[in-house]
Amino acid sequence: MPQTLLEWHAAALRLFGERVRAVGPAQWDEPTPCTEWTVRDLVNHVTGEQLWVPPLLTEGRTVAEVGDELSGDLLGEDPADAWDRAAAAGHAAFAAPGALERTVALSYGPTRGSAYCSELTADCVVHAWDLSRGIGAEDRLPDDLVEFSLKEVMPYADSLAASGMYAEPLEVPAGADAQTRLLALLGRKG
Repeated sequence: MPQTLLEWHAAALRLFGERVRAVGPAQWDEPTPCTEWTVRDLVNHVTGEQLWVPPLLTEGRTVAEVGDELSGDLLGEDPADAWDRAAAAGHAAFAAPGALERTVALSYGPTRGSAYCSELTADCVVHAWDLSRGIGAEDRLPDDLVEFSLKEVMPYADSLAASGMYAEPLEVPAGADAQTRLLALLGRKG
């Protein structure tokens, strides 16, 4: 079981990477629970999230300064390799000395590096579920990563739908397990 934030981040990256490597050649255009995204769009999004970490955290650039450098297709001909390189770059940036204590300029304001890492960890876990659903793979997530993600999302769950990036939260059935609660908070029905 991961003990440090960097270990949690690494575990979430491994989980998503396992799902990326499970995508069959004919599955890249399949739909996902993220209604606007195909499997390829989803993997491109999560790959892009990791690619944003070095310029924002290591180089201290702003979102505006990075501009559209990381838009468009980031996966190329080998999406699994593109994911592996992006995951390694993102993790290395978070693991650099002092990185988790730095302040990073995100689109919604200044954020501590540790909070940014936690956010991307939880996002990676939830998107691993989305990807699993998109390719028809096992969608049961590791309990420890679900609990980590639930703790990360709970404080701001009520404001996520207003951001326009998430669906409205769903009602959580009585006695629901942690994965069902996490997915419902993010507008997904497990």
